[in-house]
Amino acid sequence: MSSNAALQCVRRLFERPKAGHAGTLDPFATGLLPICLGEATKFAGIPLAAHKTYEAVVTLGLATSTGDSTGAALFSGSVDGYIDRLPETLEGFRGEFDQVPPMFSALKHKGQPLYKYARAGAEVERAPRRVHIFQLDILSASKQDVTLLVRCSKGTYIRTLAHDIGVRLGCGGHLAALRRTRIGTLDVHDAVTLDSLASMNLSQRIKHVHPADLVLAELPWLGLDPLSASAVLQGRPVEGPSQGVSGMVRLYDDAGRFLGLAVRDAQGRVVPKRMCSRPLLGSRQII
Repeated sequence: MSSNAALQCVRRLFERPKAGHAGTLDPFATGLLPICLGEATKFAGIPLAAHKTYEAVVTLGLATSTGDSTGAALFSGSVDGYIDRLPETLEGFRGEFDQVPPMFSALKHKGQPLYKYARAGAEVERAPRRVHIFQLDILSASKQDVTLLVRCSKGTYIRTLAHDIGVRLGCGGHLAALRRTRIGTLDVHDAVTLDSLASMNLSQRIKHVHPADLVLAELPWLGLDPLSASAVLQGRPVEGPSQGVSGMVRLYDDAGRFLGLAVRDAQGRVVPKRMCSRPLLGSRQII
């Protein structure tokens, strides 16, 4: 199921509110797909920049045209002794490095996603992108499959990582399965499946909806007095409190209700960026 298909299912189950998802999953992947409803859609883009965590199954001994199990075979090699060489190979992928995005991706070239060129048999030159892998651990390994825990920066392609690991080992490799377990502070253990939602009535489903500011939990926050809170909701900058935070911040009123997203500038002013239409229940109220 595509990310958009999952989004439309959720919209239908919640009687079609405005909705958006915070980070596309490949159709063959599973795991965490944050869905933002109503006012929360204003902040759906923020988790896209957060670090992601995946469990990836890499099948060694076969490289494919797509970098995953859906593609045609390109190269096969012996996997004998790969387990002994794997830890040293993975060490070369930890930290920052340049990664070339795969042709089978949604990145656009001249207005068209790359996968459309790939399906037509065309190759497009892609500029490498700087990515950062913070954690790359072996969870399990068998004769041909290795399961990895990957925590990485935005824009990291796990199918490319799987392919490149196979290249370094000399045997070829592709991504056989992928599960996203975490985006920033959002964890798959706190999620609910589509099947579970479908089995509930509307009031039961609503209990699984989290406050809108949860997707911003990694950002610092500022509390505002009533006059300042009213001003920022109208889009007017205000003088910030004495709290020493700067940059992008979450805003709350004196009751702990969520107001929106702002930037605190070098002069200490709080400049509204994306504001709620009214104060909302905030996650700080239910801690």
